[in-house]
Amino acid sequence: MMTKQDLLDFNQRIVTKYEAGEIHSPIHLSGGNEDQLIELFKDFKEGDWVFSTWRSHYHWLLSGKSAEELEKQILEGHSMHIFGERFFTSAIVGGIAPIALGVAQALKCKNSKNKVWCFLGCMAASGGLAQECMRYATGWDLPILYVIEDNDMSVRACTSAVWGAKNTNSKVYRYHYKRTFPHAGTGKYIMF
Repeated sequence: MMTKQDLLDFNQRIVTKYEAGEIHSPIHLSGGNEDQLIELFKDFKEGDWVFSTWRSHYHWLLSGKSAEELEKQILEGHSMHIFGERFFTSAIVGGIAPIALGVAQALKCKNSKNKVWCFLGCMAASGGLAQECMRYATGWDLPILYVIEDNDMSVRACTSAVWGAKNTNSKVYRYHYKRTFPHAGTGKYIMF
């Protein structure tokens, strides 16, 4: 299992390469949520599926996948759409929610012991498509957990100011954190 320092070290390697101009595409870094994710991934089991957003580096690493493969994909310009066995991402806001739901339905039909982990930002999770997926998952008791990574920001808009009340649902786990990086990049202007 990756440690907090492992995650921070990986992030710093990517920051260094990005700021040196070695990465020629947008990156979306995690930061400030290491402890919550490490705790959450203690329940991750081999064979489980992960669906994530463009901010997926920590999810990849904590699901036991190779740091070298992740770095390779980032250097190739795929930071926003990392993929691997049972690991998929989408840069379409909320777009990963119904795909994850379909896999959860298939797992239930096959009587699988595995489950789906679907990570969404707080703004995407508040939208209609994600809300409908969460309600469907609850109604059919599907093997899925929607994890809402709530930093109360959507790019630069305050999520709670836009949507108001928080969602409560048995198929949803929400944690709060304060992000340490801007929406995209490192906070320094880099020419591609």
